[in-house]
Amino acid sequence: MKRKLFLIQCLIMLSAVNAVSQEEYLEGQSCTSIMVGCKASTDGSVITSHTCDGYYRTWVTWEPAADHEEGTMHKVYKGTMHTETPASMEKVELAGEIPEVAHTYSYLNTAYPCLNEKQLAIGESTFSGPDTLVNKKGMFYIEELERIVLQRCDNARDAIRMIGELVKQYGYGDGGECLTIADTKEVWEFEIMGEGPEKIGGIWVAQRVPDDEVAVNGNIARIGKLDRKNKNYFMCSDNIEAVAKKYGLWDGKGDFIWWKVFSTGYGDGKNHREREWYIFNELAPSLNLSIDAEELPFSVKPEKKVDVRDVMELFRANYEGSELDVTQNLLYEKKVKDENGNVVIDTVVNPYANPWMNSTRISMYNYLKPESVKFYRGVAMSWCAYSTVIQCRGWMPDEIGGICWFSVENPAESPRIPIYSGSTKLPAGFDMCGNVRYNDDAVLWHYRKANKLAQVCWGRTKSLLQENVMRYEDKAFAELPVLEERVAELLKEGKKDEAVTMLNNYTSDFAGATRQTWQEMERKFWEMFWTGF
Repeated sequence: MKRKLFLIQCLIMLSAVNAVSQEEYLEGQSCTSIMVGCKASTDGSVITSHTCDGYYRTWVTWEPAADHEEGTMHKVYKGTMHTETPASMEKVELAGEIPEVAHTYSYLNTAYPCLNEKQLAIGESTFSGPDTLVNKKGMFYIEELERIVLQRCDNARDAIRMIGELVKQYGYGDGGECLTIADTKEVWEFEIMGEGPEKIGGIWVAQRVPDDEVAVNGNIARIGKLDRKNKNYFMCSDNIEAVAKKYGLWDGKGDFIWWKVFSTGYGDGKNHREREWYIFNELAPSLNLSIDAEELPFSVKPEKKVDVRDVMELFRANYEGSELDVTQNLLYEKKVKDENGNVVIDTVVNPYANPWMNSTRISMYNYLKPESVKFYRGVAMSWCAYSTVIQCRGWMPDEIGGICWFSVENPAESPRIPIYSGSTKLPAGFDMCGNVRYNDDAVLWHYRKANKLAQVCWGRTKSLLQENVMRYEDKAFAELPVLEERVAELLKEGKKDEAVTMLNNYTSDFAGATRQTWQEMERKFWEMFWTGF
């Protein structure tokens, strides 16, 4: 009878907290970006990246380069990040029009557009900033500014200047945003907010990451003191201090510290610190940075050169085995054999615990035993829509110099598919969003089913899943040098169409192979759980 009453209490508790569910942690959890300067990377690449964590569209297209007649207008929209297909316009509104330029570059059209044919690449991270600065009458949301500069610019500095000019003329209508803008030479962190409800415009600052350093943004304003005289490392709008004074955010005394004046409003400032501290600590452990420090450095010099695969590994981070491991107290006793063959009892993490437990499940564990689970927001999240790690390599032709390592779903569970800046076509299923509804043909669902099944009993499934992630990563890095050499030869011979076809085919074949493997894992996991969960 006591057992029955206890179970009833648990069910009541679960129903009460269910309304909170995972969305409690979704708030303020979106997007991490890691930046690597050219002298900090192993091969001279400039790297930017982005985990698009949340309910965003997962369809992707390559938008072609185009020539435009004089007088053509470019339409600017709001609401494009949540559509189901490239043609759908539900909840999309026309914000305005601006004059088109004579020629626009091709670009990779993700929810937050990320790469063009000239190796200009962009990552993103939202920090919101003070609500008092938002002006919804501004024409541009951040994703549309990304789209414009990818169509019109071939380097980071020009992209930053163009955003500043567009915002000044047409207005910024979004909350505080960070863009991590890279080209073949350098990477910049760019942060922008509105100018307040009384004026169409915006305030913005950009700081260059030193070539031999790495930087990270995890949903907070990261730029500190503005050094306008150092034009090689800072670019700013001229209205920042005036706007801060006008809205009572700065009294004009002492140094003007951007991140302090415009402190984050995103997720009440929660859960950014773990990511930024963890990444810096992994790359520069001798700095002994404190997770409780008021301010972490804008960037750090890594103790060894950073390979693009290191960035991919950091994007898989969930702190398992560390002091921030959310599963560390969810233990059970397991019978194992010691080195002498004797059966002994070992205490290990329960295989049903995983780093992505939602708040309902966490609440249940903490109800049963208070403080069993403390939530720390990892880098890889189960609610990720897609993620990108982008290399810009100036010593190569543009067609193969830019490479976007693209992944949908959880970055810790999905493979990365290489997409070159010279590509023109994407694999089947990439033009359908999987977040709007279940769709077996959408690229998201090629991986989601196996990934979510794996989380049911992560202790038993993760070795197989991680083995397959690494197998395809190894495969790509073994094959791409050969592919790039052949494509470079074709380009020298003037056979660009043949070279582009080769790039398109490789991406399609690679994606197809991973899709088949993830389908096989899905079946394997169903067999594993045939007795139930």
